[in-house]
Amino acid sequence: MMRGQVLAAIRSQPWAILPGYLEAIEAIALRVLDDPAVLALKDDGHADRQLSAVAAMGQRAPATRKAMLRDGVGMLPVMGPVFPRANMMTEYSGACSLDVAAADLRALQASPDVRNILMVIDSPGGAVAQVNDFARMVAASPKPVSVHVTGLCCSAAYWIGSAAAGGMSMDPTGVAGSIGVMISTSYQVEPDANGYRDLDIASSNAPNKRPDLSTEEGQAQIRQMLNGIEDVFIASVARGRGVTEAKVRSDFGAGGILTGKAALDAGMVDRIEVDGLDGAIRRLAKAGPSTPRRQSAANSLTLAQLRAR
Repeated sequence: MMRGQVLAAIRSQPWAILPGYLEAIEAIALRVLDDPAVLALKDDGHADRQLSAVAAMGQRAPATRKAMLRDGVGMLPVMGPVFPRANMMTEYSGACSLDVAAADLRALQASPDVRNILMVIDSPGGAVAQVNDFARMVAASPKPVSVHVTGLCCSAAYWIGSAAAGGMSMDPTGVAGSIGVMISTSYQVEPDANGYRDLDIASSNAPNKRPDLSTEEGQAQIRQMLNGIEDVFIASVARGRGVTEAKVRSDFGAGGILTGKAALDAGMVDRIEVDGLDGAIRRLAKAGPSTPRRQSAANSLTLAQLRAR
């Protein structure tokens, strides 16, 4: 029963994440740490990459949980899978909580020691909840936010990063893209191990509450919902990058990922930083307070105001 409840909680929401990472999240939540998806992530180099990035960021910024400060540059890490709130994954498995990131961003905005803000991203994406709200908060920051990608900037992480008015740089081997929304689900085709078949009955006026995912019609209903979220995702990316939605759909990977120069040529980022994160920090440290690379259309609502609606 517990296994089913855990999977139901994960599969009840849409995700903007690289597929392999969603499989790993399910396995970690079930404490199946020898699952192939989990073992694959252990060997992908992300842990060493993130430790190296943290070492380059300097010291902890005052009044923050995760943000760092070096030479007047306040750094906001977005590393690991993204979740709306703190949970087991964010506390013990290196994932990112948007609640914590939002509080840290406000602290960096208010700090007199911070001239420029740099969001440091190495994330495969995550849960869709609150991502658009946080992206709008980034876009509306009174101290424009720049982004540097040390590894992955995919799905929900690219949704957030593309909103930065200060522009985006990346390591030569950085990866960006995976624009799209998915959901992990299952449907029962045979009786379960106890000889019982799960049965959900919806009220008379809610025939679409439990679509039959074994049919094309049921899958189409779920896909329609995902397409609606994807439309918001693409509109946000287009607004943040200053391009048309058509260009995002045609040139930004079509759900795939682009590396380094290919991402730059497509217009997904603004700069390849040969010296990596250290080079991005030194460049911002030498500069005066950032000015927006482009005019953001986002409003100035904070994440807290958006939640209150």
